[in-house]
Amino acid sequence: MIVIKYGGHVLDESGSDDPIISAITSAHKDGTEIVVVHGGGPAINRNLEKESIDAPIMGGWRKTSAQAMQVVQSTLSGSVLRNLVNQFIAAGANAVGLSTADGNTMRVKKFLPEIKGVKTDIGFVGEPSSVDGKFLALILHAGYLPILSSVATGTDGTAYNLNADIAAGAIAGSLGADQVIFITDVAGIYRNWPDEGSLISSISFSELSSIAHTFQDGMAPKVKAVLTALESGALLARIIDGKNPENLLAAIAGTGGTVVTK
Repeated sequence: MIVIKYGGHVLDESGSDDPIISAITSAHKDGTEIVVVHGGGPAINRNLEKESIDAPIMGGWRKTSAQAMQVVQSTLSGSVLRNLVNQFIAAGANAVGLSTADGNTMRVKKFLPEIKGVKTDIGFVGEPSSVDGKFLALILHAGYLPILSSVATGTDGTAYNLNADIAAGAIAGSLGADQVIFITDVAGIYRNWPDEGSLISSISFSELSSIAHTFQDGMAPKVKAVLTALESGALLARIIDGKNPENLLAAIAGTGGTVVTK
């Protein structure tokens, strides 16, 4: 069973003939159980700009006011999710669109990231407090391809912005995934971020844990997500550059990118 996080600029540049969607659909039709968790940062940025709402990125996390959260939810669980599901259906997948909250899959609590050494309130941003994979397991067993937006819900029903990498990692752990693949727009994990010459091909959980505090910007949540996935039950995590669709085919087959093992 594979969990795939599909997001960032790679998702934003996709279209009806997206080879990544074709590759995932092909593996799904061949019998591989797959869960897709999507992001949508560029689409959120455009819609926030249209509404003149400021939601700056702080330490790799989006500061999300109540106003910004309305845009995040309508974008991720609305236009981005529906367009993505439509594309999967067109490619021949038995796809169904959900959010991380559906079926009691995940509940979250307010997240206070440490930014420049200080725990910081960044608004309606959540982190998983409980994850239950039973609903997704039922859908997978029935032959569906679940596509999940990373909009989450607290125990009080409040909507939270949940980083898609973190969501994918937590879900992969709850399902005991054989592999969680993070499709992004960089080649993998750089030991000395953002030095491309320091790309890591393979690293253990313990070694990555020891250097996790050195990562910044968008790589910080990815590393946190990888560690969460492995710590909570996934067997292996891989970060790949989705700008070349061949990388996804290789990842599904078990090669390429940065692989992180227990």
